[in-house]
Amino acid sequence: MTPTILHITNGDLSTKKLKEYNIEGHIITWREMLCEGKTTSDVGSESFWKSRFDFFSKNYSITKKHFIDYTLKEFRNLCQQKSQQEIVLWFEHDLFCQINMIAVISWIKKHKPEAIVSLVCPENKKETNNTLSISMLTKINLLNYYNNRKTLTVEDMEYADYVWQLYCSESPLQLQNTALPSSSVFKFIPEAIKTHLKRFPSIKNGLNDIENTIINTTANHHFKSKKELINQLLKNQRVYGFGNLQYERKINRLKGLFKSFAPITLNDLGYDVLQEQQNYYHSIKSDHSYLGGTLKYNYLYNNIDGKLLKL
Repeated sequence: MTPTILHITNGDLSTKKLKEYNIEGHIITWREMLCEGKTTSDVGSESFWKSRFDFFSKNYSITKKHFIDYTLKEFRNLCQQKSQQEIVLWFEHDLFCQINMIAVISWIKKHKPEAIVSLVCPENKKETNNTLSISMLTKINLLNYYNNRKTLTVEDMEYADYVWQLYCSESPLQLQNTALPSSSVFKFIPEAIKTHLKRFPSIKNGLNDIENTIINTTANHHFKSKKELINQLLKNQRVYGFGNLQYERKINRLKGLFKSFAPITLNDLGYDVLQEQQNYYHSIKSDHSYLGGTLKYNYLYNNIDGKLLKL
């Protein structure tokens, strides 16, 4: 007898695609972006959701009603699923998806330990700079990835949960030394960890990898508006998986480096920071900015050895 299946997708577009292709089973959409803002390891707890709502409310002006209707109701729907014997995870290779994925696995490990868990994660398109999005797959390709999904072992589950615990810890130092088990199916987690560590401010100029990319992209192009700049950032991003709102927020935090937003131009300080002649750390530093469980500005990223330095 074929086991009943529960699908957990990385977003609404993927859910729509699974429904369009009539993939059998119940579908839950994981509507979170745990790569941004403070996280705690107890996924799904009252304190976890309170922390997440505080972040969305303060940084994206999300109302409580929207948060409940869009995120919490879907999570409660997940909690109510009792009969499925297999849980299929649909997550892509970028940082956005990988952090959400390990959080979901941590929750499953604790609350549905008897379930068979499998993973669908499309490969990168090697011939292009674009990520291979689930929502863009043809039916043949999607079914191929689905039929060849990888079943997670106990070791896989424990590893993902362990990385999630480290991601949510106050110190990221242990996370940078995490070794992937040789037999693991999680070949994208190591790159996601490296990408995450680059989000801490650089020793060289106080900006992290994303912020430096923003001002470098600005300096090398002629954009008439923030929309054009954001479109270019979305086009060129490799491993972050961010959307318009996230880049909009990051650009706004760098407004002190811009002369104008119509057209987009850097000011003299912006060029000095870009050329590492000035350090912007103290100007951008925030005591309330978190990456996972870690205060972002308590650590600096060393671009030479890829290691973090605790302040």
